[in-house]
Amino acid sequence: MLVSTLHSYFARQRELFRGLAIDGLEKDWTAYPVIHLDMSGAKHVSKDRLSKYLDTMLTMVEASYGVTAHPQYAGDRLSVLIDTLRRRTGRQVVVLIDEYDAPLLDVVHKDGELEELRHIMCDFYSPLKLNEPNLRFVFLTGITKFSQLSIFSELNNITNISMDAPYVGICGITKEELLTQMSDDIDLLAGRLGKGREETVAALRREYDGYHFT
Repeated sequence: MLVSTLHSYFARQRELFRGLAIDGLEKDWTAYPVIHLDMSGAKHVSKDRLSKYLDTMLTMVEASYGVTAHPQYAGDRLSVLIDTLRRRTGRQVVVLIDEYDAPLLDVVHKDGELEELRHIMCDFYSPLKLNEPNLRFVFLTGITKFSQLSIFSELNNITNISMDAPYVGICGITKEELLTQMSDDIDLLAGRLGKGREETVAALRREYDGYHFT
C-alpha cells in the first residue's frame, strides 16, 4: 500500500489525493516517470528463474513507456531504462522497489545458493548508484537491513528510516491511530480476551511484533 501510494503520488494522480493534506500542501503536480518493481514474486527461486523474473518485470515497465532497447543483462537494462526515461521526459526518474530482499531470504543460510542469487541482485541494483544524477527519489521496502545482505556495497547513500521517529506515520502505527482509527477493534479484542480497554491497550503495546508503536 505504501509503495503504491508513492507511485500514485509521483505519477501525479492528483484525483486520488483529493481531500487529503497533501492536496493542499503540494503545489507542483508535475509527473515523474516511475519504475515500480515488486520483488515479492521472486521468492523460493533458482538463479535461472530469478533472471527470468527480472526480465519479465523489466519488459512490463519498458512496454508501458514504449522503450525498445533491451540489453542482455538485467542491470544494464535497468540502467538504460532510467537513462532513456530521463532523456525522453526531461525529468528525473523515481524508482520504487517492493521487498527488495525477497529472492535472498529463503537461501540466506545456504552459502552456495546465496552467493549465486546475491551476485544477480548486486548486478541488478548497481545502476541505482551509477544513475544517481538521473534519480529523483528511490524507495525500497524489505525485511532485512541491506547491510546484512551485502548487495548494496556501492550504494552508500541509503538511509534506513524504519525506526526513525519522524516516519512512524508511514512505517508504523502511532498510539493516536491505535486509539482512534482502531478503537472499535480494541473494544472487540478486549471483550474476547475478557480484559478492560486499558489493559488491552497495554497488552498490545507489550506484545505487538511488527511495525513499532510510538
